[in-house]
Amino acid sequence: MTAEVHKSAETETPGLPVVVGGRLRSTHPATGALVGEFPVADDADVRAAVRRAGEAARWWAGLGFGGRAERLGRWRAALARRMPELARVVHDEGGKPVADAVIEITAAIDHVAWAARHARRVLGPRRVGGSILLPDQSALVTYQPFGVIGVIGPWNYPVFTPMGSIAYALAAGNAVVFKPSEYTPAVGQWLVDSFAEVVGDEPVFQVVHGLGDTGAALCASGVDKLAFTGSTRTGKRVMAACSETLTPVLVECGGKDAMIVAADADLDDAADAACWAGMSNAGQTCIGIERVYVHESVADAFVDKLVARAKRLRVGSDDEADLGPITMPGQLDIIRRHIADALERGGTAVLGGNDAVDPPYVRPTILLDVPEDSAAVREETFGPTLTVTRVPDLDEAVRRANATPYGLGSAVFSRRSGMDVATRLRSGMTSINGGMSFVGLPALPFGGVGDSGFGRIHGADGLREFARPKAIARRRFRTPMPIMSFRRGPRTDALIPKLVRFLHGRG
Repeated sequence: MTAEVHKSAETETPGLPVVVGGRLRSTHPATGALVGEFPVADDADVRAAVRRAGEAARWWAGLGFGGRAERLGRWRAALARRMPELARVVHDEGGKPVADAVIEITAAIDHVAWAARHARRVLGPRRVGGSILLPDQSALVTYQPFGVIGVIGPWNYPVFTPMGSIAYALAAGNAVVFKPSEYTPAVGQWLVDSFAEVVGDEPVFQVVHGLGDTGAALCASGVDKLAFTGSTRTGKRVMAACSETLTPVLVECGGKDAMIVAADADLDDAADAACWAGMSNAGQTCIGIERVYVHESVADAFVDKLVARAKRLRVGSDDEADLGPITMPGQLDIIRRHIADALERGGTAVLGGNDAVDPPYVRPTILLDVPEDSAAVREETFGPTLTVTRVPDLDEAVRRANATPYGLGSAVFSRRSGMDVATRLRSGMTSINGGMSFVGLPALPFGGVGDSGFGRIHGADGLREFARPKAIARRRFRTPMPIMSFRRGPRTDALIPKLVRFLHGRG
């Protein structure tokens, strides 16, 4: 659902999606080399895919946890065997270094394995406590798949991020209709094709390609739930569209993640993590660090270590590059504006600066003393830039870290205060003495608060996100004191208040 798309080949820009003759053209963001062409799905195509998915979902759910786990295991193995092939597609289409693509795919495979292995334990029937007032009843909770899950995926992590919805939805017994980003349709098609090669019985996992219109069509197509990852602005539009049919949504939007470096932090580890979490994937990471608040007593030493690491990073499109190009051409203007605004308002560039933006690349940039109300601090930059701010104590660091509307990820480096600070940070996830490490632990839920969205993928919470809880009360025997019946008499009516007072009358 992005407006930044050319519909004519005459104005084609490398990396910018173009629709020509009803087909979506995907190109490398640096070289402009054609990666693939894919048919654009209109409203009728999307609805037809959802209808097919609805029929396939019944077969898929009927396989049970064991049958689904076996098939997901086959897919996981195929992904592992063909990882170099998929990594090359990720590189060719988004510009991401192949080594980083391998790390992304590795994490995605781990999540497929976790979801398949734990679905029965998390979603199987479970007994819950009964009530003394209703001794004849036993209580049971079961989980039922929604049916068809629509997934709208992002371009920055085109394998790992949508897989957090796709794998968990499939493990829970749903069929999936996937609309990949128009910037990475080849990756989405590869995932669906690889699944069909090992699970070809029914169209359990399908793909629909297109621009924002196709995403809007998926919202209105009759899917039973929709999972979206993208910008906050587009997330609000997705919610509005789904509200017309009361379609439940899971929304994972952007972030402006902060790292706090305490006086007792290991500065080498902190600088390494800030460099990786802020600069990897050219900074195009929703859970990437964009702001660092460091105790004034160690600020100079930390900045020196951070700059030394960032200086060594090399941008380019070859296999030896550390940072690839900016995937969305329009993002270059945002990065340029944030850097310029920070410098014009008194900030200092100790690395990079205004000349760091060299389309389609951005060189690592580190900014000091940037005002807290500047665009570089308040808005999501999505580039390899970091603002570093000195603070007098951890209370001030937490206050500033929590001062934006976003609340996705965060990090804190401290030998003694890590847990205390982590619990005070307004974010869905926090890494202590690590950068973005929570994302590599499949059992941990992933999601944000505030403008970063709501709902969770990954872990047990992620499995439950794609299943409806079904409450079942089962009568075990005939009680001599029926409460929920007209058969109860005056004796029961008189006894009920006494029983309630005995059970609950003392505070």
